[in-house]
Amino acid sequence: MALSAQQVKELRDRTGAGVMDCKEALQATNGDLEAAVEYLRKKGLASAAKRQGREAKDGVVHAYIHPGSKLGVLVEVACETDFVAKTDAFQQLVRDLAMHIAAASPAFISREDVPATLLEKEREIYRDQMQNEKKPPQVLDKIVEGKLEKFFGEQVLLEQPFVKDPTGKTRIKDLVDGVNAQTKEHIVVRRFSRFRVGEGS
Repeated sequence: MALSAQQVKELRDRTGAGVMDCKEALQATNGDLEAAVEYLRKKGLASAAKRQGREAKDGVVHAYIHPGSKLGVLVEVACETDFVAKTDAFQQLVRDLAMHIAAASPAFISREDVPATLLEKEREIYRDQMQNEKKPPQVLDKIVEGKLEKFFGEQVLLEQPFVKDPTGKTRIKDLVDGVNAQTKEHIVVRRFSRFRVGEGS
């Protein structure tokens, strides 16, 4: 099928993918923009998965101070090379992450960082909340796991919906994966600290 330059440009703007990749995605999906975005994400994520074993030993530490100077964030994001650390895409990701952390106040970076004892305690609380409900155990278990997913979405940085996306569909994980696919490097959020005046010891 014949593709217009406008279609390719629009897909590039949305995904940051190269011209040839955008053309390939649009050809494969008969010009369906949404399907092409999904096609590129899958392709990028497949490539990103291959990069998981590579060491991210470069990167940056970024500081964000919210207007009024009552709230600040320090975040370290790692990548494989100094070259990628200086790219606009990486720098924008780091700025977005710091601003998001200031707004959303996550407690952990990934699901794996949540202590098993805390997860068990959460499960107990959810079960206690439903002890008077007359539902089969397997249904209760599903409800508990659903509530746990909500907990991850609220407390875990990579699972949180990105605050700058009003649709709520883009998770922080998607944001990182997008830059991962764009730069073709393994990118990792290493650590962060959030400071608010009057909080903590």
